[in-house]
Amino acid sequence: MRGVGIAVRLRRWLVNLVVLACAVGLLAAMGPKGSVVGSGPGPWHERFITDAQGRALILYGLNTSSSAKNSADGMPWITKPGVAQEYNTLGTDFVRYLIQWRQVEPSPGVFDQHYLAEVAQRVAWYQAKGYQVLLDMHQDVYGPAVDGNGAPAWATDSGGQPVKPQSPWELTYTQPGVVHAFDEFWGTRPDHPEYQQQYVAAWEQVAKYFAGNTAVIGYDLMNEPWGGSVQGPAFESGPLAAFYQRTIDGIRTVDSSHWLFVEPEAVSANWAMPSALPRLTDPRSGEARIGYAPHLYPQPIDSGSTYSGTSAFLTDRSIASWTIQVERTAQRLDAPVLLGEWGLDATEPSAHLYVDKVQSVLDQMMIGEAYWSSDPGPWSPWTKPGQPAPIASVLQTAYPRAIAGEPVSFSYDKPTLQLTVSWTDKPGVTGSTDVYLPPSDFPNGGQIDLNGVGSPLTHWNPKTHILSVTVPKQAGLVHTLVVTPAN
Repeated sequence: MRGVGIAVRLRRWLVNLVVLACAVGLLAAMGPKGSVVGSGPGPWHERFITDAQGRALILYGLNTSSSAKNSADGMPWITKPGVAQEYNTLGTDFVRYLIQWRQVEPSPGVFDQHYLAEVAQRVAWYQAKGYQVLLDMHQDVYGPAVDGNGAPAWATDSGGQPVKPQSPWELTYTQPGVVHAFDEFWGTRPDHPEYQQQYVAAWEQVAKYFAGNTAVIGYDLMNEPWGGSVQGPAFESGPLAAFYQRTIDGIRTVDSSHWLFVEPEAVSANWAMPSALPRLTDPRSGEARIGYAPHLYPQPIDSGSTYSGTSAFLTDRSIASWTIQVERTAQRLDAPVLLGEWGLDATEPSAHLYVDKVQSVLDQMMIGEAYWSSDPGPWSPWTKPGQPAPIASVLQTAYPRAIAGEPVSFSYDKPTLQLTVSWTDKPGVTGSTDVYLPPSDFPNGGQIDLNGVGSPLTHWNPKTHILSVTVPKQAGLVHTLVVTPAN
């Protein structure tokens, strides 16, 4: 059967990707004549997600949540008090909130307004604590009709071919019925052009509902897209790019302001392989608001290895390659970057070292992120609702939330408890540079050292643990703010 042959080829392709990802990571980490260079590509002058004042936003938070994938009403486990505790424990200001097509459009052309109202209620919980919310149209393995989540049963055509759950779960993507379902959605097979049309219509309904919501920063158009029988550059530059452009155009008919985030083909980009996504067009008036939201799951970590020994070496090499590939793709897209997912089994004894490593790399790249995920359990900062896991104290960190200019660099040295943020003035940007200082490291707030001209205005909020600094502007001057714990 054709489908079985495709599944076998895809399994081989996935295995080859594991080998290639490790090889690419090794090559990326090698300089001239085999010398080892640093973990990142060096200074990176990228676009930034900005707020209404023009300040660069460095979003930091969690995914909420995996529990929404299979709950009957599509809602995550989180409660309003849980949102407050998330802020009080971690100091986050961002959430990647999972929604699903099957919930938005339970039958063709019928859109569930009650579901959207329930989502809006939870967005309001986050808004009350000062969070920005990214709505993520989530799918894994297409939809429940083929042993996944995301797409409604009415928009699933498996061609009557088998779907047997695999271990690890990602291999279920290669099952003949799953491949067939994706081929129908992408138009590789011509039987159901209405599937993609209805997906875009569902996004239009979501965007219309949240167009005026100031807590929602944007929309993640599809979680971890998978190409079915078309893979790699042929998928990303062909069906995926066409789908993204179609969805962007549809959303812009009802919402011209929110950011729209696109993801690469996950199975390769997650493991640090290059992406072939082409530049997309934003039909809105003014500067484009299209962002790039890759995920990071280095193959050794993704396969369950601990961050130690050879596994740590290969993981570091993979991360080095990932930073290079992300930078190249973002430059091609002319898009700011937001890391949509990363994480690991936090019960592993070396998990804290991996968290420190990734946070350091993200600081070097000056990008925000959402850790996977908020669901209590081994991959979470909670052992159970209301009870922080040991990794929570590692995830809690000092970081700049909003930078009133063009960011140059920032870092948090955990051993010395020193947060350093540098930026240059940018025309039209107003307001303060705001930094979050975790109470565990800064119980009395922070004292500042500013390399600049004039005296800054500062404000410390002991309830939110946010230090705001307003600096006199001077063209061409690099402002360097150093914050250490106050006595």
